[in-house]
Amino acid sequence: MKQSSSFPALVCTLILAVGAAVAFELHHFSADTTAVVVLACAFVLAYIATSSLRVADQWNKAVVLRLGKFRSLEGPGLFFIIPLVETIPYWIDTRVLTSSFKAVKTLTKDTVPVDVDAVLFWKILDPKKAALDVADYQSAINWASQTALRDVIGKTMLSDMLEGRDKISSELQRIIDVRTEPWGINVISVEVKDVLIPSALEDAMSMQAQAERERQARVILGDSERQVAEKFGEAAKTYANDPVALHLRAMNMLYEGLKQNSTIVIVPSTAVESMQLGGLAGLTALTMGLGQEKALRERAAASKINYDPMPVRAEDTVPLSVSQNGHLDVVAPR
Repeated sequence: MKQSSSFPALVCTLILAVGAAVAFELHHFSADTTAVVVLACAFVLAYIATSSLRVADQWNKAVVLRLGKFRSLEGPGLFFIIPLVETIPYWIDTRVLTSSFKAVKTLTKDTVPVDVDAVLFWKILDPKKAALDVADYQSAINWASQTALRDVIGKTMLSDMLEGRDKISSELQRIIDVRTEPWGINVISVEVKDVLIPSALEDAMSMQAQAERERQARVILGDSERQVAEKFGEAAKTYANDPVALHLRAMNMLYEGLKQNSTIVIVPSTAVESMQLGGLAGLTALTMGLGQEKALRERAAASKINYDPMPVRAEDTVPLSVSQNGHLDVVAPR
């Protein structure tokens, strides 16, 4: 990385300005030779200042070579070098850097071609090794990352790659870190961004997943049916030992059906006898009562009137009794 700074240019400008001002004053006093000498010295000093002054940013390290040999690492801040003797071939960035790399059409362990995209987070810990031990550390770490990714893909099954990206990332970090440690580079983390598989295989896997979900749904449905059957068996045992509870349940079911769905229901005569509804007359009266109540509610709703049926008082009720033939009879008051 080449470093540029405006500070040496500013110093050069100031030296030239001061030298030009002094030369102009000498020329004003007819000292032309001295003015030329001063101006030449100003140019020399400006060149030396421009060539020797360097400023490194907070995150940069400058590798200084003296006659081709490593002298020191300079920066951050202002430092000096000897012009024509010392050079700065590298400016090393010590911040966390990122590099993206990919593997195209790489076969997995079960011979499936995949495309994998990943990103590498790394940092230079030893700028001297990064500058002197490898020609181009950025290209080197990119190639090392790609070869490591291909090696990991070739040793991994497709299912493991799709399900365990964290494991693949950890393995890549370990391999790349071992390869880049001699260069003074530390691998912080590796993240697998995307795994692309062929479209035909993607459709097949989608169908397989759908079939698996349907199988699980059927298993759950069958288990629910089994549980419901067990509960029905327990309820049947309860009703077998308690006929009154069975009659109440049957009457409640009949009432809910008439109340919500319709006003006419067909019930076998055996069910009527078992529920003791008073024969056909009692059933008809129950149906007509529910129908009238529903009609009154519909009329009230059409007329936007709140329908509130009057509560039944005890003195308004008529006592009934069930006769031997199963009909409802009015009991005369005493």
